[in-house]
Amino acid sequence: MQQIKLILSDIDDTIMPKGAACVSERTRAAFHAALDAGLAIGPASGRGFAQIAPFFAGDTACCATAICTNGLEVWSAGERICQQLLPRESLEQLIDVLRDLPRAGLVCFDGAQPIICAGECDDLNEVFPAYARVAQLHDGLPDFSVLKANVFQVADDAGTDELVALLNERVEGLDFDKPMVGYTNIMPSGWNKGAAVMYLAAHLGVSLDEVVVFGDAGNDLTMFNVVENAVAVANATPEAAAAARWHIGRCDEDAVAATIEQIVAGTWDPVA
Repeated sequence: MQQIKLILSDIDDTIMPKGAACVSERTRAAFHAALDAGLAIGPASGRGFAQIAPFFAGDTACCATAICTNGLEVWSAGERICQQLLPRESLEQLIDVLRDLPRAGLVCFDGAQPIICAGECDDLNEVFPAYARVAQLHDGLPDFSVLKANVFQVADDAGTDELVALLNERVEGLDFDKPMVGYTNIMPSGWNKGAAVMYLAAHLGVSLDEVVVFGDAGNDLTMFNVVENAVAVANATPEAAAAARWHIGRCDEDAVAATIEQIVAGTWDPVA
């Protein structure tokens, strides 16, 4: 196997189990071991950059290099090297579409602050309670340029797939994918985690066969599609597991941390 030089991992349900406030001490130690070995490492998450450091117990070294907001922000060694804003016209069109959908809405973010721009807080609470508890209400889009936004709808898994398909069909200038039931990511058309991985690798002078990515869900598929060493945790969705080349143990067993330790030691023997 080609020497690994860049390691990127999704956060939720990949290195941080559902319900946990931050990643394990072993995961943070594995990130530092990689850094000490001269590897570039960081999260690749749908979360905004302002949200991520607390998931590493404030250890900013673990996220100084990062792909955030589902690829819309790219950071390298503490410097933001790329930012993709969401087109306002497209977001206005999206709100028009959401008005016709039951129990659906739009949440935009000002840093880590969620702002409900369409829909009801009670519905957001059923989908993403942590955001609903602190959300502010706003009639329409906020005045600032929007970097991170998500659609929510009280729906089951199949209903969320239908929502993503509908939005991709009816809203121009935006792409949508499903990180979890009832919730969709929003990206400018043609930009996603996979595009961000390629951008970061090029910035670092790293070839894509020198990159390892870890993930568990639909919004990780674009990474899996561009990187040969795509790794799914055992609790991944069926589509993510099918798209990954390699497979490891569960998130709640620190499987990613164990794999990073092996990569650093030069003993990783990947399993299909």
